[in-house]
Amino acid sequence: MKVFVIGIAGGVGRRLAKALIAQGHQANGPVRRPEQIAALARNGVPSFQGDFLAMSTEEIAQAMSGSDAIVFTAGAGGKGGMAATTAIDGAGPGKLARAAGQAGIKRFVLVSVFPEAWRERHINENFEHYMAQKKRAEIDLVNSDLDWVILRPSALTNEPGTGLVDLGLAQIHNEIARDDVAATIVELLETPKIGRIILEVTGGGTAIGVAVDALARSAAKA
Repeated sequence: MKVFVIGIAGGVGRRLAKALIAQGHQANGPVRRPEQIAALARNGVPSFQGDFLAMSTEEIAQAMSGSDAIVFTAGAGGKGGMAATTAIDGAGPGKLARAAGQAGIKRFVLVSVFPEAWRERHINENFEHYMAQKKRAEIDLVNSDLDWVILRPSALTNEPGTGLVDLGLAQIHNEIARDDVAATIVELLETPKIGRIILEVTGGGTAIGVAVDALARSAAKA
């Protein structure tokens, strides 16, 4: 399987690419700076220089041509203010979905966010805008004719992955290692029976493969 990853140099994206390659798949995606290409290459991950925001839909479609699936795991991360959040987190997935349609690619995994993330804290205007843009991106994808999966991870950590998660339609917001999010995406990509569904994932007590297999069995019965 060949997977086109937007956000391949990010915390989840590079872990995902490494995990895909370790499982015998291919991964590729654009990065903005040459040093990111070199850093990824040192870990056996190919990439190419390109600014997703600056590329036209046609250019993105050409770049992803031949891929079997797409994963969008990019995010503004609070950099560049509200305009960057709107462009990347809000409009980005829809732009990628349109490019996927042009390239004839159906499978699309969007890494989103828990709706109640950090609601116990004082939330400022920038964070509310971020949450609104994530919702906008989800709606764009749900309204497409792609074979989409929206994955909402809880608060992300850089701790080593445990291989254990709670995965389902609704979970309690907690924490999850980026390693485990990446591993969950790999399992979902390898399970085509699971599609057109919004899932939430957090650290838990079920092996990732078991959790995904349970969802696949439920999907087969539906």
